[in-house]
Amino acid sequence: MAWLDKIPFPLLLIIAVMLGIAPYPSQPQPHLVEKIIMLSQGELSKPVDIFDLFLHATPTILLILKGLRSLHKSKPA
Repeated sequence: MAWLDKIPFPLLLIIAVMLGIAPYPSQPQPHLVEKIIMLSQGELSKPVDIFDLFLHATPTILLILKGLRSLHKSKPA
């Protein structure tokens, strides 16, 4: 996962926020929130909805992984 180390934190944070709150302006709620609610209710069945969840959640997941990886690297042995 060395490729993840090459992505700057600020860039990943900006992308995660932008895709996390898209579309602008959010009608009732952002797509990511809507898709997570659909997933929790078992209504996420259309391929386009699954792709949309993947698209909007990927930067946030990468940001979390990068943060955890950074914390793990900074721990003394």
